[in-house]
Amino acid sequence: MSDSVPLHAFRTVPRTGVIFVTAEATRRGYRPGDPDWCNLGQGQPETGDLPGAPPRVNAVTVDMADQEYAPVAGLWEVREAIAGLYNRLYRKGLPSQYSAENVCLSGGGRAALTRAAASLGQVNLGHFLPDYTAYEELLDVFKAFTAIPILLEGERGYAFTHDDLRREIQGRGLSALLFSNPCNPTGKLVQGEELARWVGVARELECTLLIDEFYSHYIWTGRPGVLPVESAARYVEDVNRDPVVLFDGLTKNWRYPGWRMTWTVGPKQVIDTVSSAGSFLDGGGSRPLQRAAIPLLQEDTVVAETRAIHSTFREKRDRFHSRLERLGIRTDRAPDGTFYVWGNLSGLPAPLNDGMAFFRAALEHKVITVPGEFFDVNPGKRRARASRFRSYVRLSFGPSWETLDKALQRLEALVLKHTPGATP
Repeated sequence: MSDSVPLHAFRTVPRTGVIFVTAEATRRGYRPGDPDWCNLGQGQPETGDLPGAPPRVNAVTVDMADQEYAPVAGLWEVREAIAGLYNRLYRKGLPSQYSAENVCLSGGGRAALTRAAASLGQVNLGHFLPDYTAYEELLDVFKAFTAIPILLEGERGYAFTHDDLRREIQGRGLSALLFSNPCNPTGKLVQGEELARWVGVARELECTLLIDEFYSHYIWTGRPGVLPVESAARYVEDVNRDPVVLFDGLTKNWRYPGWRMTWTVGPKQVIDTVSSAGSFLDGGGSRPLQRAAIPLLQEDTVVAETRAIHSTFREKRDRFHSRLERLGIRTDRAPDGTFYVWGNLSGLPAPLNDGMAFFRAALEHKVITVPGEFFDVNPGKRRARASRFRSYVRLSFGPSWETLDKALQRLEALVLKHTPGATP
Protein backbone atom coordinates (compact mmCIF):
# COMPACT_ATOMS: atom_id res chain seq x y z
CA MET A 1 0.00 0.00 0.00
CA SER A 2 1.30 3.46 -0.88
CA ASP A 3 2.16 5.79 2.01
CA SER A 4 -0.12 8.42 0.45
CA VAL A 5 -3.26 6.28 0.60
CA PRO A 6 -5.39 7.38 3.59
CA LEU A 7 -6.89 4.91 6.05
CA HIS A 8 -10.66 4.88 5.74
CA ALA A 9 -11.15 5.28 9.49
CA PHE A 10 -9.60 8.76 9.50
CA ARG A 11 -10.92 12.06 8.19
CA THR A 12 -8.78 14.83 6.75
CA VAL A 13 -8.04 17.35 9.50
CA PRO A 14 -7.34 20.84 8.18
CA ARG A 15 -4.22 22.67 9.30
CA THR A 16 -4.54 25.92 11.21
CA GLY A 17 -3.09 28.99 9.53
CA VAL A 18 0.31 28.94 11.25
CA ILE A 19 0.76 25.20 10.70
CA PHE A 20 -0.17 25.56 7.02
CA VAL A 21 2.25 28.41 6.32
CA THR A 22 5.06 26.76 8.28
CA ALA A 23 4.59 23.52 6.31
CA GLU A 24 4.66 25.45 3.01
CA ALA A 25 7.82 27.27 4.08
CA THR A 26 9.45 24.00 5.17
CA ARG A 27 8.93 22.63 1.66
CA ARG A 28 11.01 25.57 0.45
CA GLY A 29 13.84 24.93 2.88
CA TYR A 30 12.75 26.78 6.02
CA ARG A 31 14.03 25.44 9.33
CA PRO A 32 13.36 27.02 12.74
CA GLY A 33 16.25 29.23 13.76
CA ASP A 34 17.55 29.65 10.20
CA PRO A 35 18.82 33.28 10.16
CA ASP A 36 18.20 33.54 6.41
CA TRP A 37 14.42 33.27 6.95
CA CYS A 38 12.11 35.92 8.43
CA ASN A 39 9.20 34.25 10.20
CA LEU A 40 6.43 36.85 10.50
CA GLY A 41 3.84 34.07 10.63
CA GLN A 42 4.63 32.29 13.88
CA GLY A 43 2.51 33.50 16.79
CA GLN A 44 5.26 33.84 19.35
CA PRO A 45 7.35 36.71 20.72
CA GLU A 46 11.12 36.87 20.78
CA THR A 47 12.16 34.82 23.80
CA GLY A 48 15.61 36.19 24.67
CA ASP A 49 16.77 38.92 27.03
CA LEU A 50 15.01 42.30 26.90
CA PRO A 51 16.29 45.52 28.49
CA GLY A 52 14.83 45.81 32.00
CA ALA A 53 13.29 42.32 31.99
CA PRO A 54 14.05 39.73 34.69
CA PRO A 55 16.76 37.19 33.78
CA ARG A 56 15.49 34.42 31.55
CA VAL A 57 15.12 30.94 33.01
CA ASN A 58 17.69 28.78 31.26
CA ALA A 59 17.61 25.68 33.46
CA VAL A 60 14.94 23.79 35.38
CA THR A 61 15.80 21.56 38.34
CA VAL A 62 13.48 18.56 38.62
CA ASP A 63 12.62 17.30 42.09
CA MET A 64 12.27 13.52 42.29
CA ALA A 65 8.66 13.91 43.44
CA ASP A 66 7.92 15.85 40.27
CA GLN A 67 8.70 12.85 38.09
CA GLU A 68 5.12 11.81 38.84
CA TYR A 69 1.99 12.99 37.06
CA ALA A 70 0.67 16.38 38.04
CA PRO A 71 -2.96 16.62 39.15
CA VAL A 72 -5.14 17.26 36.10
CA ALA A 73 -6.08 20.67 37.49
CA GLY A 74 -2.43 21.44 38.24
CA LEU A 75 -0.27 21.77 41.35
CA TRP A 76 -2.18 23.45 44.15
CA GLU A 77 0.61 25.88 45.03
CA VAL A 78 0.83 27.07 41.40
CA ARG A 79 -2.92 27.58 41.27
CA GLU A 80 -2.65 29.61 44.48
CA ALA A 81 0.12 31.72 42.97
CA ILE A 82 -1.96 32.49 39.86
CA ALA A 83 -5.06 33.35 41.90
CA GLY A 84 -2.96 35.65 44.08
CA LEU A 85 -1.48 37.36 41.04
CA TYR A 86 -4.93 38.08 39.60
CA ASN A 87 -6.08 39.45 42.94
CA ARG A 88 -3.08 41.78 43.20
CA LEU A 89 -3.17 42.98 39.59
CA TYR A 90 -6.92 43.34 39.14
CA ARG A 91 -8.90 42.90 42.37
CA LYS A 92 -7.27 44.97 45.13
CA GLY A 93 -9.86 46.05 47.66
CA LEU A 94 -12.67 43.97 46.13
CA PRO A 95 -14.59 41.69 48.52
CA SER A 96 -14.66 38.68 46.17
CA GLN A 97 -11.21 37.21 45.61
CA TYR A 98 -9.93 34.35 43.45
CA SER A 99 -8.55 31.25 45.17
CA ALA A 100 -6.72 28.16 43.95
CA GLU A 101 -10.15 26.61 43.35
CA ASN A 102 -10.76 29.24 40.65
CA VAL A 103 -7.74 28.12 38.61
CA CYS A 104 -6.75 25.05 36.64
CA LEU A 105 -3.59 24.49 34.64
CA SER A 106 -3.16 22.89 31.24
CA GLY A 107 -0.46 22.08 28.71
CA GLY A 108 -0.92 24.93 26.25
CA GLY A 109 -3.57 27.40 25.19
CA ARG A 110 -5.29 25.03 22.80
CA ALA A 111 -5.57 22.43 25.57
CA ALA A 112 -7.24 25.00 27.83
CA LEU A 113 -9.67 26.06 25.10
CA THR A 114 -10.37 22.45 24.14
CA ARG A 115 -11.26 21.58 27.72
CA ALA A 116 -13.72 24.48 27.78
CA ALA A 117 -15.26 23.58 24.42
CA ALA A 118 -15.67 19.95 25.50
CA SER A 119 -17.50 21.14 28.62
CA LEU A 120 -20.14 23.24 26.88
CA GLY A 121 -23.69 21.98 26.65
CA GLN A 122 -26.29 22.28 23.89
CA VAL A 123 -26.09 26.06 23.58
CA ASN A 124 -25.52 28.75 20.98
CA LEU A 125 -21.89 29.90 21.14
CA GLY A 126 -21.03 33.18 19.45
CA HIS A 127 -17.66 33.94 17.88
CA PHE A 128 -16.33 36.91 15.95
CA LEU A 129 -15.09 37.23 12.38
CA PRO A 130 -12.14 37.67 12.16
CA ASP A 131 -10.56 35.90 15.14
CA TYR A 132 -7.92 33.32 16.06
CA THR A 133 -7.48 30.64 13.38
CA ALA A 134 -7.42 27.64 15.76
CA TYR A 135 -10.99 28.40 16.88
CA GLU A 136 -12.25 27.00 13.57
CA GLU A 137 -11.55 23.32 14.12
CA LEU A 138 -12.22 23.68 17.85
CA LEU A 139 -15.74 24.93 17.09
CA ASP A 140 -16.33 22.15 14.58
CA VAL A 141 -15.09 19.03 16.35
CA PHE A 142 -17.42 19.32 19.38
CA LYS A 143 -21.04 18.86 18.34
CA ALA A 144 -22.99 19.68 21.52
CA PHE A 145 -23.08 23.45 20.90
CA THR A 146 -23.91 25.48 17.79
CA ALA A 147 -21.30 28.02 16.65
CA ILE A 148 -22.84 31.36 15.62
CA PRO A 149 -20.58 33.77 13.64
CA ILE A 150 -20.74 37.50 14.39
CA LEU A 151 -19.37 39.72 11.63
CA LEU A 152 -17.17 42.69 12.53
CA GLU A 153 -16.56 45.44 9.97
CA GLY A 154 -13.13 46.81 9.14
CA GLU A 155 -14.78 50.05 8.02
CA ARG A 156 -15.90 50.53 11.64
CA GLY A 157 -12.49 49.62 13.03
CA TYR A 158 -13.96 46.27 14.18
CA ALA A 159 -16.00 48.11 16.78
CA PHE A 160 -18.48 46.13 18.86
CA THR A 161 -20.16 47.79 21.82
CA HIS A 162 -21.92 46.45 24.88
CA ASP A 163 -25.20 47.40 23.18
CA ASP A 164 -24.17 45.26 20.19
CA LEU A 165 -23.37 42.47 22.64
CA ARG A 166 -26.80 42.74 24.24
CA ARG A 167 -28.48 42.65 20.84
CA GLU A 168 -26.52 39.57 19.73
CA ILE A 169 -27.17 37.67 22.96
CA GLN A 170 -30.89 38.38 22.86
CA GLY A 171 -31.36 38.08 19.10
CA ARG A 172 -29.32 34.91 18.56
CA GLY A 173 -30.00 33.28 21.89
CA LEU A 174 -26.33 33.13 22.85
CA SER A 175 -25.40 31.35 26.06
CA ALA A 176 -21.66 31.85 25.53
CA LEU A 177 -19.28 34.02 23.52
CA LEU A 178 -15.67 33.07 22.67
CA PHE A 179 -13.23 35.81 21.67
CA SER A 180 -9.63 36.96 22.00
CA ASN A 181 -8.99 40.27 23.75
CA PRO A 182 -6.93 41.98 22.48
CA CYS A 183 -7.97 40.36 19.23
CA ASN A 184 -5.69 38.09 17.25
CA PRO A 185 -5.38 39.22 14.40
CA THR A 186 -6.80 42.79 14.37
CA GLY A 187 -5.32 44.05 17.64
CA LYS A 188 -8.70 45.52 18.64
CA LEU A 189 -8.98 45.80 22.42
CA VAL A 190 -12.09 46.02 24.60
CA GLN A 191 -10.96 47.75 27.78
CA GLY A 192 -11.83 49.90 30.74
CA GLU A 193 -15.42 51.00 31.22
CA GLU A 194 -16.55 49.33 28.00
CA LEU A 195 -15.15 45.95 29.10
CA ALA A 196 -16.88 46.49 32.46
CA ARG A 197 -20.15 47.00 30.57
CA TRP A 198 -19.57 43.77 28.61
CA VAL A 199 -19.16 41.89 31.89
CA GLY A 200 -22.30 43.59 33.21
CA VAL A 201 -24.34 42.54 30.17
CA ALA A 202 -23.04 38.96 30.47
CA ARG A 203 -23.96 38.90 34.15
CA GLU A 204 -27.45 40.29 33.50
CA LEU A 205 -28.26 38.02 30.54
CA GLU A 206 -26.40 34.94 31.86
CA CYS A 207 -24.15 34.65 28.83
CA THR A 208 -20.70 33.22 29.61
CA LEU A 209 -17.76 35.19 28.26
CA LEU A 210 -14.92 32.85 27.28
CA ILE A 211 -12.07 35.32 26.92
CA ASP A 212 -8.70 34.43 25.42
CA GLU A 213 -6.39 36.92 27.18
CA PHE A 214 -3.08 35.53 25.94
CA TYR A 215 -2.00 38.97 24.65
CA SER A 216 -3.28 40.96 27.63
CA HIS A 217 0.22 42.27 28.51
CA TYR A 218 0.78 43.57 24.97
CA ILE A 219 -1.33 46.73 25.32
CA TRP A 220 -0.45 49.87 23.34
CA THR A 221 -3.13 52.16 24.77
CA GLY A 222 -3.51 53.43 28.31
CA ARG A 223 -2.22 56.10 30.64
CA PRO A 224 1.50 56.78 31.29
CA GLY A 225 2.73 55.18 34.50
CA VAL A 226 -0.10 52.65 34.65
CA LEU A 227 0.92 49.02 34.15
CA PRO A 228 -0.15 48.20 30.55
CA VAL A 229 -2.29 45.13 31.26
CA GLU A 230 -6.02 44.48 30.97
CA SER A 231 -8.29 41.65 32.05
CA ALA A 232 -11.99 41.13 32.52
CA ALA A 233 -11.02 39.84 35.98
CA ARG A 234 -10.95 43.51 37.00
CA TYR A 235 -14.71 43.87 36.41
CA VAL A 236 -16.05 40.64 37.91
CA GLU A 237 -18.25 41.20 40.97
CA ASP A 238 -18.44 37.65 42.32
CA VAL A 239 -15.68 35.31 41.15
CA ASN A 240 -17.89 32.26 41.66
CA ARG A 241 -21.10 33.60 40.12
CA ASP A 242 -20.20 35.96 37.28
CA PRO A 243 -20.13 34.10 33.93
CA VAL A 244 -16.55 35.08 33.02
CA VAL A 245 -13.92 32.46 32.13
CA LEU A 246 -10.39 33.60 31.28
CA PHE A 247 -7.51 31.87 29.49
CA ASP A 248 -3.86 32.92 29.74
CA GLY A 249 -0.41 31.45 30.27
CA LEU A 250 3.35 31.78 29.99
CA THR A 251 3.32 31.46 26.20
CA LYS A 252 2.97 35.14 25.22
CA ASN A 253 2.80 37.38 28.29
CA TRP A 254 5.85 35.76 29.92
CA ARG A 255 7.54 34.89 26.56
CA TYR A 256 7.95 31.18 27.36
CA PRO A 257 5.94 29.54 24.53
CA GLY A 258 7.94 26.31 24.69
CA TRP A 259 6.87 25.65 28.27
CA ARG A 260 3.25 25.01 27.19
CA MET A 261 2.12 26.23 30.62
CA THR A 262 -1.34 27.83 30.59
CA TRP A 263 -4.33 28.30 32.84
CA THR A 264 -8.06 28.84 33.04
CA VAL A 265 -9.54 31.22 35.63
CA GLY A 266 -13.26 31.21 36.44
CA PRO A 267 -16.00 30.18 38.85
CA LYS A 268 -15.24 27.06 40.93
CA GLN A 269 -17.98 25.07 39.22
CA VAL A 270 -16.50 25.80 35.80
CA ILE A 271 -13.00 24.89 36.97
CA ASP A 272 -14.28 21.55 38.30
CA THR A 273 -15.96 20.89 34.95
CA VAL A 274 -13.04 21.77 32.68
CA SER A 275 -10.67 19.84 34.95
CA SER A 276 -12.88 16.78 34.54
CA ALA A 277 -12.72 17.27 30.77
CA GLY A 278 -8.93 17.43 31.03
CA SER A 279 -8.89 14.03 32.69
CA PHE A 280 -9.89 12.38 29.40
CA LEU A 281 -8.63 14.95 26.88
CA ASP A 282 -5.03 15.56 27.89
CA GLY A 283 -4.37 14.21 31.40
CA GLY A 284 -2.76 17.40 32.66
CA GLY A 285 0.39 19.43 32.09
CA SER A 286 4.07 19.15 32.98
CA ARG A 287 4.64 18.93 36.73
CA PRO A 288 8.29 20.12 36.71
CA LEU A 289 7.48 23.17 34.59
CA GLN A 290 4.47 24.06 36.71
CA ARG A 291 6.66 24.15 39.80
CA ALA A 292 9.39 26.07 37.98
CA ALA A 293 6.80 28.71 37.05
CA ILE A 294 6.11 29.78 40.64
CA PRO A 295 8.90 32.43 40.79
CA LEU A 296 7.72 33.83 37.45
CA LEU A 297 4.28 34.52 38.96
CA GLN A 298 5.55 36.88 41.67
CA GLU A 299 4.15 40.39 41.22
CA ASP A 300 7.54 42.17 41.01
CA THR A 301 8.69 39.76 38.31
CA VAL A 302 5.47 40.15 36.32
CA VAL A 303 5.58 43.95 36.53
CA ALA A 304 9.21 44.08 35.39
CA GLU A 305 8.60 41.67 32.50
CA THR A 306 5.48 43.53 31.39
CA ARG A 307 7.19 46.92 31.41
CA ALA A 308 10.12 45.48 29.43
CA ILE A 309 7.70 43.98 26.89
CA HIS A 310 5.90 47.29 26.56
CA SER A 311 9.10 49.27 26.03
CA THR A 312 10.60 46.94 23.41
CA PHE A 313 7.45 45.84 21.60
CA ARG A 314 5.84 49.30 21.55
CA GLU A 315 8.83 50.64 19.62
CA LYS A 316 8.73 47.64 17.26
CA ARG A 317 4.98 48.10 16.79
CA ASP A 318 5.33 51.77 15.86
CA ARG A 319 8.25 51.29 13.47
CA PHE A 320 6.85 48.13 11.87
CA HIS A 321 3.38 49.61 11.39
CA SER A 322 4.79 52.82 9.91
CA ARG A 323 7.03 50.97 7.43
CA LEU A 324 4.16 48.75 6.29
CA GLU A 325 1.90 51.79 5.77
CA ARG A 326 4.57 53.44 3.59
CA LEU A 327 4.78 50.19 1.66
CA GLY A 328 1.05 50.37 0.89
CA ILE A 329 -0.03 47.71 3.42
CA ARG A 330 -2.73 49.61 5.29
CA THR A 331 -4.60 48.83 8.49
CA ASP A 332 -8.28 49.37 9.23
CA ARG A 333 -7.09 50.41 12.69
CA ALA A 334 -3.68 50.54 14.29
CA PRO A 335 -3.38 47.61 16.72
CA ASP A 336 -4.39 48.46 20.30
CA GLY A 337 -2.69 45.28 21.48
CA THR A 338 -0.98 41.98 20.44
CA PHE A 339 2.19 41.82 18.36
CA TYR A 340 0.41 41.61 15.00
CA VAL A 341 -0.47 43.96 12.18
CA TRP A 342 -3.66 43.03 10.32
CA GLY A 343 -2.59 44.26 6.92
CA ASN A 344 -5.05 45.33 4.22
CA LEU A 345 -3.45 44.50 0.86
CA SER A 346 -6.16 45.95 -1.39
CA GLY A 347 -4.01 48.93 -2.34
CA LEU A 348 -1.10 46.81 -3.60
CA PRO A 349 -0.63 45.88 -7.27
CA ALA A 350 -1.93 42.50 -8.42
CA PRO A 351 -1.30 39.73 -7.54
CA LEU A 352 -0.03 41.03 -4.18
CA ASN A 353 -3.48 42.39 -3.30
CA ASP A 354 -4.58 38.83 -2.51
CA GLY A 355 -3.50 37.38 0.84
CA MET A 356 -2.66 33.90 -0.44
CA ALA A 357 -0.80 35.25 -3.48
CA PHE A 358 1.09 37.67 -1.23
CA PHE A 359 2.00 34.81 1.10
CA ARG A 360 3.35 32.66 -1.75
CA ALA A 361 5.28 35.54 -3.31
CA ALA A 362 6.80 36.47 0.07
CA LEU A 363 7.88 32.84 0.57
CA GLU A 364 10.09 33.19 -2.51
CA HIS A 365 11.86 35.96 -0.60
CA LYS A 366 12.08 33.79 2.56
CA VAL A 367 9.46 35.79 4.45
CA ILE A 368 6.59 33.90 6.14
CA THR A 369 3.18 35.55 6.61
CA VAL A 370 -0.36 34.25 7.26
CA PRO A 371 -3.12 34.88 4.68
CA GLY A 372 -6.14 36.65 6.14
CA GLU A 373 -8.62 33.99 5.01
CA PHE A 374 -7.43 31.70 7.84
CA PHE A 375 -8.98 34.12 10.35
CA ASP A 376 -12.40 33.87 8.72
CA VAL A 377 -13.42 31.30 11.34
CA ASN A 378 -15.69 28.90 9.46
CA PRO A 379 -16.40 25.68 11.41
CA GLY A 380 -17.09 22.76 9.09
CA LYS A 381 -16.55 25.06 6.07
CA ARG A 382 -20.30 25.58 5.96
CA ARG A 383 -19.90 29.01 4.35
CA ALA A 384 -18.81 28.13 0.82
CA ARG A 385 -18.26 31.59 -0.68
CA ALA A 386 -14.87 33.25 -0.93
CA SER A 387 -13.53 34.72 2.30
CA ARG A 388 -14.20 38.35 3.10
CA PHE A 389 -10.60 38.57 4.33
CA ARG A 390 -8.84 37.30 1.22
CA SER A 391 -7.21 40.73 0.72
CA TYR A 392 -5.69 40.67 4.22
CA VAL A 393 -2.55 39.23 5.76
CA ARG A 394 -1.36 38.90 9.36
CA LEU A 395 2.22 40.00 9.98
CA SER A 396 3.89 39.46 13.35
CA PHE A 397 6.32 41.87 14.96
CA GLY A 398 7.12 39.22 17.55
CA PRO A 399 10.65 38.56 16.19
CA SER A 400 13.66 40.77 16.88
CA TRP A 401 13.93 44.12 15.11
CA GLU A 402 16.88 42.77 13.12
CA THR A 403 14.59 40.11 11.64
CA LEU A 404 11.76 42.59 11.09
CA ASP A 405 14.01 45.06 9.30
CA LYS A 406 15.33 42.31 7.02
CA ALA A 407 11.77 41.19 6.26
CA LEU A 408 10.61 44.72 5.50
CA GLN A 409 13.48 45.26 3.06
CA ARG A 410 12.52 42.06 1.25
CA LEU A 411 8.82 42.99 1.16
CA GLU A 412 9.71 46.45 -0.14
CA ALA A 413 11.67 44.84 -2.97
CA LEU A 414 8.76 42.48 -3.66
CA VAL A 415 6.22 45.31 -3.93
CA LEU A 416 8.58 47.39 -6.05
CA LYS A 417 9.02 44.45 -8.43
CA HIS A 418 5.25 44.33 -9.04
CA THR A 419 4.68 48.09 -9.25
CA PRO A 420 4.36 49.31 -12.89
CA GLY A 421 6.86 51.96 -13.77
CA ALA A 422 8.78 51.67 -10.50
CA THR A 423 12.56 51.72 -10.58
CA PRO A 424 14.81 49.90 -8.13
